[in-house]
Amino acid sequence: MSLWTQLIKTAQQGWRRGWLQPGKSLAVRHEHPTVMVPIVSLDERHRAKIMFHLREMGPEDRILRFGYPATDEQIERYVNGINFQRDHIDGIFNVALRLEALSHLGLERPEQGEPRAEFGVSVRQKSRGKGLGNRMFECAMVHARHEGIGLFYIHALSENAPMLAIARRHGARVERDGSETQAYLRLPPPDMESELEDWVNDQYGRINYDVKEQDKQFVDVVSQVQEIREGVREARHKSGS
Repeated sequence: MSLWTQLIKTAQQGWRRGWLQPGKSLAVRHEHPTVMVPIVSLDERHRAKIMFHLREMGPEDRILRFGYPATDEQIERYVNGINFQRDHIDGIFNVALRLEALSHLGLERPEQGEPRAEFGVSVRQKSRGKGLGNRMFECAMVHARHEGIGLFYIHALSENAPMLAIARRHGARVERDGSETQAYLRLPPPDMESELEDWVNDQYGRINYDVKEQDKQFVDVVSQVQEIREGVREARHKSGS
């Protein structure tokens, strides 16, 4: 898919939502395959949101994401141990700045052997079926190429059909070993288009997040004003009775 095609389609859809349907311009919804999804690069400021997203998962989803029924304490250790300087942590937010999808691209540079990257992703149950996991997979591949990574892989339970389907769709070699499966994908070296795509994805995600943050702040202020008005009305009503 051409980056320029994505930009054009995204601009067209953004104009339709922003001007023709202003209330829907920032929603997380099913996207046309050629429309960009605002994926945000996360950092230290987002640990609490990451923690909430992962703890919200039910037992089955925790098994699929971590390979075992992770407890809240284990999730807390995982989140606190994330190295944002080394790895790429990405997220997709809704208008309330709640994580709908989260991915972790762990970069490995062993002393012997080639550099490689492991990908993991989780999507809120209500946001599944929108292609968000696939978009995050594609974004992670661009990150990996930008970092000079040639081997991209996934370690998943064999029952994690959606994740393995995404890997196969992108040409990964899938090897099953009992209840666990490894999916390997060879990435081409970075080029000018991949470098540009990585930059555009990052800028688009940042801008979209900033707009959502301002929108949420405005909604919060309006809610506070309404609460104050209700309190004043109630006080007047009581004083007049």
